[in-house]
Amino acid sequence: MTEPAPQKTAITLCGSIRRGSYNEILRRYVSGKLREADVQVEDLHLGDYMMPIFNEDLEAEHTPAAAGELAQKFARADIVLIISPEYNSGITPLVANTIDWISRQQHGQFRHAVFGIGAVSSGKYGGAVGVQHLRDSLSKLGALLAPTLLGVGPAEDAFDEQGIPTELVIQRKVDQLVRELTHFSRGGI
Repeated sequence: MTEPAPQKTAITLCGSIRRGSYNEILRRYVSGKLREADVQVEDLHLGDYMMPIFNEDLEAEHTPAAAGELAQKFARADIVLIISPEYNSGITPLVANTIDWISRQQHGQFRHAVFGIGAVSSGKYGGAVGVQHLRDSLSKLGALLAPTLLGVGPAEDAFDEQGIPTELVIQRKVDQLVRELTHFSRGGI
């Protein structure tokens, strides 16, 4: 008799700490879907992890404890979900700084988890350029990314009052991403 597989774990975070962020609404929705798929989810708020703007002089003086703590969370998780808006066709300064700091830690933070990414944008392309920039950055760090990228837009009409995507195609894409995140691993499907 084989033992059941251990419950998968996930951390989820949003690249915007703005109140009322549409990206936070999408992060919460996908987190809920991961929980429905029997994943143990820890929702992180990047505002709780204070890190100055990265530079090597600061790093030489003192690496913020938050960088090590986040790197360890990334290293332990089976799934990492990052939902982040697009700023000027790129990733947000908050996400860039977070990745800069944790990439300098020595915890294997990009070598275990399967990463899922997405964005909500006020434009009709749903942050596609920013998501691709984030995908490129994470890939260069050795992250394994799920094939489905979530791009949702325009933001103003994207969710109902309960935070559920109004478009059925987006709901299906979320379901596909959750299947990928829960079935893909570095060891295979």
